[in-house]
Amino acid sequence: MGAIGPANTTFILLSFEGPDRYSMAGGLGMRIAELSRTLAEDGYRTHLLFVGDPHARGLEERCGERLVLHRWCQWISKYYPGGVYQGEEEKLYDFNESLPWFVVERLARPAIEAGHVVVVMGEEWHTAEAMCRISDTLWGAGLRDRAVLLWNANNTMGFDRVNWGRLGFVSTITTVSRYMKHIMWDYGINPLVIPNGIPRRLLRPVDHRAANWLRRSVQKPVVLSKVGRWDPDKRWLMAVETVARLKERGQETVLVARGGVEPHEGEVLHHARSLGLVVKDVSVPEQSVAGYVRAFSEAGPADVLNVKSFIPLEFLRLLYSASDVVLANSGREPFGLVALETMASGGVAFTGATGEDYVAHLENAIVLETEDPEEASWHVRSLKEHPAMRARIGRAARRTARGFVWERVVDNLVGKIEFLAAGQGAIKPTPRTESTVPRAFEAALAAAIDEPEPAIDDSEHELAEPLPAAPVPVGAGRF
Repeated sequence: MGAIGPANTTFILLSFEGPDRYSMAGGLGMRIAELSRTLAEDGYRTHLLFVGDPHARGLEERCGERLVLHRWCQWISKYYPGGVYQGEEEKLYDFNESLPWFVVERLARPAIEAGHVVVVMGEEWHTAEAMCRISDTLWGAGLRDRAVLLWNANNTMGFDRVNWGRLGFVSTITTVSRYMKHIMWDYGINPLVIPNGIPRRLLRPVDHRAANWLRRSVQKPVVLSKVGRWDPDKRWLMAVETVARLKERGQETVLVARGGVEPHEGEVLHHARSLGLVVKDVSVPEQSVAGYVRAFSEAGPADVLNVKSFIPLEFLRLLYSASDVVLANSGREPFGLVALETMASGGVAFTGATGEDYVAHLENAIVLETEDPEEASWHVRSLKEHPAMRARIGRAARRTARGFVWERVVDNLVGKIEFLAAGQGAIKPTPRTESTVPRAFEAALAAAIDEPEPAIDDSEHELAEPLPAAPVPVGAGRF
């Protein structure tokens, strides 16, 4: 057998999170949903096993039947409507006990008997024990040499619950950035680095009229946004302190915040109010541009708009584009998917200085070296005073994002799988001499960056009552 390809390879992906709303708790859900879809669109038979919505079908086929969703633990999830991590320990027990046999006998064995190499990929600590059991079961069935096993770490959460010696023996360990690779050296692990990616559709031109309409609705001249879990590592306290510093200097600023369900939210909002900031919750009952505009305009003006509703990616793109700055300023960030999504939308991301390998300070983003809000507010004021610099950074950001679409990540992944499969004798060693990403795809990516904005009918951007005009920005004040 020669190189890895759709004709001879089956992928089996394991993850707690997945593409269902019930299963989408953070970046992992987005990662696994887009990775599995890209593999299927590239022609690979792909199975995704995850803790799914208890009210959805247990088995679902997508992408012309090449992507098969297996919703696991549904009989438990119906008792825990709060999402994938409610009832976590009960789900984990069921995942470990019932899934390995199914993977080997129902998925891997038929594929191997059909002449395929099977690639099993587990995500995060929840799948570590299952990966070990899958390897043992494959070995007992005489199938282990035809299967390549990978286990991926997106962050350090749950590392204390991983048997590293056993996991490293039965699988190849991967991670998403050089920063994570260096952290894992302390665990005696030297993982392969395969970065995260973004869907190619994020490179489509943003509807700037809709983005400007959204921007006007928050009724402040300086717009910051931040999306992520309510976690101290995400530096939410620094975010609200940055708003307060800007307000003190005469720059009326609003932070559009979308967090999760974590208790740190209470601490952050209490701190914001203690700084004299006006905080208002926002619910968006209608998922449309008009729905978001109406919700923001009715809630504002405020210094912090705390969005309580789920925001789909297509509306996050508008928010990132409408913002002067997107605060992706984590203290410890293994990769930084929000920052990369912002860059694809032509926005300016403020990142931390850890795992965001794709960032170059003042070229395609702003890198914050400290947790001092004065540093962040300095750069916000600088961008407001130098709009040409902001535009230049936005253009460079989109060019950078083009290199991290999932099609290119899969190309990277397949190359590493070929190396591993050849090493264990599953395929003949035939190194690739060029990328498998088609030239037509490369041309389409290049065109997406420079494609002119589509014409927009202004009539669809009207409310029953007109929005107030955007306030005139005041001076930046003294630095």
